[in-house]
Amino acid sequence: SSETFWTTTGMFPQELIIGFPKCVKISKVAIQCYLVRTLRIERSISKDPVGFELCIEKDLQHTEGQLQMEEFPLPDFQATYLRFIIKSAFDHFVSVHRVMAEGS
Repeated sequence: SSETFWTTTGMFPQELIIGFPKCVKISKVAIQCYLVRTLRIERSISKDPVGFELCIEKDLQHTEGQLQMEEFPLPDFQATYLRFIIKSAFDHFVSVHRVMAEGS
């Protein structure tokens, strides 16, 4: 539900880690967030959330009063963990409303 969300504590960087039960193939990641300026996505294929490597780093467009919706195609991509790092923001607090990973 986009009515519920995770919010930052006001200082950056902030990170959010999502774990899968096993290593999965991912074809696309999408995120709905608010006031995020720079987003970095990393992955780990380890059993534990360690050894992350950079996948994407992007500056997002400022969308005053509405959610930012970004999709990232990831061909031939595998991950056990995804780490989302909010490096900077357009305000002191930002929110993440939805993270979606498509694949098999």
